[in-house]
Amino acid sequence: MNRVRFTLATGFTLVELIVVLAIGGLLLTLTPPLITAALPGVELKAGARRVAGALRQTREIAIANGTEAIWLIDTETGRYQIEGRSKQGALPDGLSIELVAARDELRDEQVGGIRFFPDGSSTGGRLILKRDKSGYQVGVNWLTGRILVAEWEAD
Repeated sequence: MNRVRFTLATGFTLVELIVVLAIGGLLLTLTPPLITAALPGVELKAGARRVAGALRQTREIAIANGTEAIWLIDTETGRYQIEGRSKQGALPDGLSIELVAARDELRDEQVGGIRFFPDGSSTGGRLILKRDKSGYQVGVNWLTGRILVAEWEAD
């Protein structure tokens, strides 16, 4: 006697796959704005870390080249760069930026910077990135050139 075996084909139809991909695409477009709105401090902290990284790079350039290097920021636009270099960085929109630096390093009302020397020291200063009454400060020690990021709160 011949036995006939039937096997069930398992899998997904093309329509099912398209529906799942459409739902996934919709979730990917909706999720980032929701996360950014829910966690505004993440954007603020990322900006402070970017500034600290750029300041460290400026210090390393001064030491490696044996010349002074200046990190500049425009507090109105949030754009920063190492003087003499074409590459620029930008901070997130909507932040209030305050620069506390040596008077000689202030170019005008909104542009100023921090100068690093070949021995690693600097003119020192502090950049405060804030939104409402909280934020982060990036400080540069004038003697050692050490760069630290710390939380900041309004008095």
